[in-house]
Formats: sequence, C-alpha cells, structure tokens
Amino acid sequence: MVSRFMTKLVAAVAVTGLAACATASERAAARLEALLARHDSATQALEDWCREEGIADPRVVAQPVAGGMVREPADLRERLGVGPGEPVRLRHVRLTCGELTLSQAYNWFVPSRLTPEMNAVLASTTIPFGKVAAPLQFRRELIETRRGAFPRCPAESRLFQRALLRLPDRRALALVEECYVAGASGRGD
Repeated sequence: MVSRFMTKLVAAVAVTGLAACATASERAAARLEALLARHDSATQALEDWCREEGIADPRVVAQPVAGGMVREPADLRERLGVGPGEPVRLRHVRLTCGELTLSQAYNWFVPSRLTPEMNAVLASTTIPFGKVAAPLQFRRELIETRRGAFPRCPAESRLFQRALLRLPDRRALALVEECYVAGASGRGD
C-alpha cells in the first residue's frame, strides 16, 4: 500500500512537471511572438525560426488545406477597403518546414492589388503568399494576438495572430488569420 506521503510526493512532482511544461510553452510562444513582431512577412519569420531550430531545409512551403467553405470575417471588406462587388480570394494553407507543421493560415487577399503573375503563382504553387507578394513591399499591421485556442484554429494551436498586410500607399493587400501550432513552439513542445 502506498503511503500518504508517497502519494503527496508523486502529486507534487507531477504538478511541478506540469508547471515547468507550461512555463516552457509560454516561453516558446513569447519567443515566436517576438520573432513575428520583427518581420512584415510571417514566412520570413518562420524561415528564421526553422534556421534557429537547426532544420536542414528551412524553406517554408504553403500546402493547400482541403475542406469546406470558410466564412469571411464580418469586418473583412471594410478592413480591406473593398466594396461588395470586388473579388476577394481566400488562400487557406498549412505552412510547413521540412516535416514540421508550423501554422495554419487563412489569407483573404485582393487579387487586383497583385500582378497577374503573382496571382498565377498563388493559384498554382506552394510558394507562401509572403514570398510571392514581397516585391510589393507590404507591411504587417498586427490587429490581434492571443495565446492558446481560437475557434478557427486546430486544437494544438499555441498562438493566434490576425493582421493586415498593407501596401506602401496604405491600401490593404490582405487580411490574415494565423494559427501557430505546437511545431512552431520549439522542439518537444
């Protein structure tokens, strides 16, 4: 029979272990958040993350996510500065580095603010939006950031960010919602 002392000791060790994991997870989320804040392109931030993590090929790939229709955010057209008749496209992708999934992103963009070549690349390749649109010199304007779960995100998400990508003339190019998953929180998290 296990003594009450041993039961309490095991419980204390378990609680301490859980607290250490939560602390490591929080530190990793804060590190990722700081890295994203230093870049206008989440793709560039994630490639830097992959290099720091020692991943052999730090190139980020945008893999399309199959699935049903995704409802536009209620404020989408207002934030993008487009009327009801102007086309807005959604690119829903999983951003990966090697075998590691880093994020799932919803990117609503105004195709008329990209070149025809950029639209063709986005429609037919796995090149991330940030790389395709980089020549336009957009700037990332953070709207919201949260740690933990968010309704549109996978269960394993650790960090959610919502941002506008703005052109140098201040017109909005895209509204992005990004769900950063456990793989982007560091090894073992």
